[in-house]
Amino acid sequence: MKITLNRVNDDYLFECTNDKGNSILLDNTSQPGAKGVSPMESVLMAVAGCSGIDVVSILKKQKQEITDFKAEVEGERIPVDDARPFKSIKVKFLLEGNIDPKKAQKAAQLSFEKYCSVSKTLEPNVEIGYEVYVNGKVVQA
Repeated sequence: MKITLNRVNDDYLFECTNDKGNSILLDNTSQPGAKGVSPMESVLMAVAGCSGIDVVSILKKQKQEITDFKAEVEGERIPVDDARPFKSIKVKFLLEGNIDPKKAQKAAQLSFEKYCSVSKTLEPNVEIGYEVYVNGKVVQA
């Protein structure tokens, strides 16, 4: 796996491209007119994407009918010297469709406990939690 970062303008806008040519824009979002996401926002996006792929994959294998899937991710940061790493990350999955709530909860559990490489990378230093909603109702663990 390899990523290439190229500076796009005279400020802080960077284009990050993978070896297949797909890219995202990163920027210093504390500056006016930022055109990309911050690197820390991209970490939250990576958690959402990785766990989202897991949950959808598991539910599809179980023949669950997903008509809509969203994830909301919030991160709490703490000061450590001059940096501000994440202390905790919380993911809220919002699923719609003909889905067994217990299967959705189990899929999220499996993602975070076993499959999601992004959360596993962060896990030693970041507390990661999640909630699952199916058709607007929270699923109890």
